[in-house]
Amino acid sequence: MNTSAYISESIALLQKDFDLSVPDGEVSREQLVRLLTPIVGNLLNRDLERLLQICYRIDLGEERLKRLLHEANPETMAEELSEALVDRQLQKIEIRRKYH
Repeated sequence: MNTSAYISESIALLQKDFDLSVPDGEVSREQLVRLLTPIVGNLLNRDLERLLQICYRIDLGEERLKRLLHEANPETMAEELSEALVDRQLQKIEIRRKYH
């Protein structure tokens, strides 16, 4: 698995949905999660409907989303949701390349 190529592709997809600004150069999965977390936190607090629409469009999975929203610690919810979104994008890219 070429993780850096997958991350670059994930960044492009996430930038469209989240208006994410990413520094030039290599970005790790962890850095991407850190960049996404405040945006997700803001959406959790101010525009939950938009966040839910993005989660469904990314195909996070209804059960996983419900579990995160109902069981996650409110202090870490934005980070956990960001991790789930990044991981789902990486998974989708990996599957797409595998069966292309």
